[in-house]
Amino acid sequence: MRTLLITGPGGSGRTSVAAGTGLAAARTGARVLVLGADRTDTLGAALGTVTGPTPTEAAENLTVWRPDAGARFREDLTAFQSRAGTVLDLLGASRLDAEEVTPLPGAEELSVLRALRDAALSERYDLLVVDLPPLPQALALLALPEELRRYLRRLLPPERQAARALRPVLGRLAGVPMPADWLYETAARWDLELAAVEAVVADRGTTVRLVAEPGPAGQDAVRTAALGLALRGLRAETLIANRVLPESADGTWLAGPFAQQRKTLADWAEEYEVHTVPHLGHDPRGADDLAALAPPGVNPAPDPVEWPVTDRLAEDGTLVWRLPLPGAVRDDLDLIRRGDELVVTAGPFHRIVALPSALRRCTVAGAALTDGELSVRFAPDPALWPGTGR
Repeated sequence: MRTLLITGPGGSGRTSVAAGTGLAAARTGARVLVLGADRTDTLGAALGTVTGPTPTEAAENLTVWRPDAGARFREDLTAFQSRAGTVLDLLGASRLDAEEVTPLPGAEELSVLRALRDAALSERYDLLVVDLPPLPQALALLALPEELRRYLRRLLPPERQAARALRPVLGRLAGVPMPADWLYETAARWDLELAAVEAVVADRGTTVRLVAEPGPAGQDAVRTAALGLALRGLRAETLIANRVLPESADGTWLAGPFAQQRKTLADWAEEYEVHTVPHLGHDPRGADDLAALAPPGVNPAPDPVEWPVTDRLAEDGTLVWRLPLPGAVRDDLDLIRRGDELVVTAGPFHRIVALPSALRRCTVAGAALTDGELSVRFAPDPALWPGTGR
């Protein structure tokens, strides 16, 4: 199954483009699911049908789904209280009823991620179109599975489960109770669920489309988004320039916005594969309007993002790890080696990435940013690298 993630600045029309993309693919015979992340039914407004927590058939071969974050959060909290019942009773805690629970910050993001996982694992669809939240919330959402898994591994290391038989002894020695089995089991279940979401995002068949209205604000948003996606190992396969004014607008009172759009489109064409979507003069509503948008078809063989390691041991004694970071600025870059990980900061974005196995036996020898590519040089550590010791 192919997964197409669609996002853009707020007000860019990304939901209409997502709906139009799903409808166009469905009309080719593909089984399509469009997954909406908005709290309000903007997806249903574009399609001319109501969407909600139950997947609904909007047209032939087209299913739409907008998960209910509140319901999922209440289910999770009820299940957690059941598992932690003994601990809560010891603490004298009063349990919450489902009716009094409202979603906490982050609940909507987790709901979308779980829906993404469920849709990908269902094997009922050929194409999954995800109408992500606006930038930068979408970038934070895509980073969430990897970051949460990292927190879980640090707070509740799986290897500590092996000491299960020692916990009573350790508890008496430390004077405090050791974590119960249910806590590790819950962490393992969460880690498994997050790993499934992370696998969908990182899959070679998952691609991103950016939707933006051509102009200074859209140009800045696209530049920032491209950098954030690149740091996560993703690339915008297509940039959809939405609400493009027709040639007839030149010479009218729209001549200023028309010229501004043309300049931005020319700049974008030098860096991205750009597809223009016409301005309909109104917000798209219903199948006919969505068809008039004429979104591009889905690329059957997308080019994955590669972070290759180049062997230059014979030339200068180094291995070079190449990370494409389009739009990165040298003054806004920061690298820190920490154990077997590299902490990378690029502009407003931050990521901790595991080093490839060969580089774990090396020391960082330098880095350079050239034409949007970060090259990190590693020199073999004589104490760890075969054949280089004294």
